[in-house]
Amino acid sequence: MRCAILQILYLACKTYTMSFGQDKIFTLKGKVQHYAWGGYDFIATWLGNEKNPEKPNAEYWMGAHPSASSVLVSNAGEHLLHDAIKQQPLHFLGSRVFEQFGELPYLFKILDVRDMLSIQVHPSKTEAVKGYEAEEAAAVLLNAPHRNYKDKNHKPEVMVALSEFWLLHGFLEENALLNVLQTVPEFTGLDSYFLQGGYKGLYKHIMELPQQQVNRLLGPLVQREVAAKADGTLTKHQPGWWASKLFEAQEISGDIDRGIFSIYFFNIVKAMPGEAVFQGAGIPHAYLEGQNVELMANSDNVLRGGLTPKHVDVPELLKHTIFEGTKVNILGGEKISGGETVYPCPVPDFGISKIALAAGQQLGGTATSLEIIVVMEGSLQIAGTNAVEAHTGQALAILPGEEYTITSALGALAYKAFVP
Repeated sequence: MRCAILQILYLACKTYTMSFGQDKIFTLKGKVQHYAWGGYDFIATWLGNEKNPEKPNAEYWMGAHPSASSVLVSNAGEHLLHDAIKQQPLHFLGSRVFEQFGELPYLFKILDVRDMLSIQVHPSKTEAVKGYEAEEAAAVLLNAPHRNYKDKNHKPEVMVALSEFWLLHGFLEENALLNVLQTVPEFTGLDSYFLQGGYKGLYKHIMELPQQQVNRLLGPLVQREVAAKADGTLTKHQPGWWASKLFEAQEISGDIDRGIFSIYFFNIVKAMPGEAVFQGAGIPHAYLEGQNVELMANSDNVLRGGLTPKHVDVPELLKHTIFEGTKVNILGGEKISGGETVYPCPVPDFGISKIALAAGQQLGGTATSLEIIVVMEGSLQIAGTNAVEAHTGQALAILPGEEYTITSALGALAYKAFVP
């Protein structure tokens, strides 16, 4: 039956692809997302767009997400990648990816983080299916603000720093966390919850505290840290620097976000350009500051834990969080050729590599899936069935099975997303 379906799709594909000619390599136009936490300079400058001081550029999406699909550009015209895949999946995905996922399983992004993002955890694939089906059965609207599961997919993700990049990633290891609990004055007594109930006992306690008690604990802490930051006695390696950043140029009043506890309880990680961090299911995390390339499974399932005005479902968050100390693994990548470095990711949905070519250097390859290459610096010339050139701020899509050669006359830095 499956073979028959694939044959029908293949025959239909032959007709549809006439609108693209014989091209297998395309320019790809992404979509800018204007979230409030984004910066104003980096993405606009990279794309060559005019800066708008009233409209932050947070993310640049490259992929086939139905809400913000990229556009394939050829001599024959422009087509939404989402529509092209939907109409002729074998041509644009290849049989292997189509049979395994039924869609392009990844979403590729460039991020500019000016203000810290919400603390979040992503469910596993199995739990995402259960959660989605439960909310569907309960008739929770897909766009309801308290809806947790927007789809049946997991959302592992990997980021590669483009600048000095800061993030929260997993709980501190036991001794380090105990030291925080016993040396921060406002946390006096919290060590007993950790010693008796472990990571979950401590986190459950602070996430379920009445808001008035949260304010009493965190109010003095924030005031003290804001003063210390103003005096220049804090660095970005210290949680107080990030806690105080939330209250810069504003009065410390009203309810205080309990996500501040997590800034002290989680690892503060600094990644330098070219270094990567993978974040799997259950690992609590939050981006703090900087620019990166991000690649994730094609999902929108997020369980939030604070630093956000959005819905926080504490029972669901506790259900899916990994409660153990995390030893941070910063990936330097593995060189697979003279110009390409791959960052191993323990998921089947996506893979990512860095392409760094010196002037005149050449790199060959064969697309094992739909591949997207985004140029961060310089320019690339990619030749296969057809030839396309891409400069800083541009991206390319290469169809499955295409053999191609990449050259750069003056040198280039690019990143490639693919299905391994």
